[in-house]
Amino acid sequence: MQVEKDKVVSIHYRLSEKGAEMLEETKENDPYLYLHGHNALLPALEEELIGKTSGDKVSITLEPEQAYGERKEDAIQRVTLKHIVNSKKIKKFRPGMVVQVNTQEGPREVVVVKAGLKTVDVDINHPYAGKTLTFDIDINDVRDAQPEEISHGHAHGPGGHQH
Repeated sequence: MQVEKDKVVSIHYRLSEKGAEMLEETKENDPYLYLHGHNALLPALEEELIGKTSGDKVSITLEPEQAYGERKEDAIQRVTLKHIVNSKKIKKFRPGMVVQVNTQEGPREVVVVKAGLKTVDVDINHPYAGKTLTFDIDINDVRDAQPEEISHGHAHGPGGHQH
């Protein structure tokens, strides 16, 4: 079966910055499952995977504008701790720490620049903004999406609905 809109695709990937170390890898974990054509991946990645099948391997390098955009040096915001996901579990916020902030569009990863008692200053650029990224992808499986997955706009993992 080929990767196309409304197919659930199971992949393992390795993400690295061009000419640098690995940033993420799924090999030691469960594969990443996504519903193709529903904005679960970067658009350039989804486009590259169209027509691929189980067992295919793909390597794609994305420039910042195709990935997470260019860095904006003035993208610093002060956020109260109540807007940080799981802030009560974090003993001490430190510069460079990646945390999630609750936004109107859902949780968003940001980087702590400065920490105070009740607020943190965060860089709202995506942590990979400004980076040329290489994705090495192994396609494990492609299947038809269930109607419920299509209506929800995302894949459901083993055991069904997981949100």
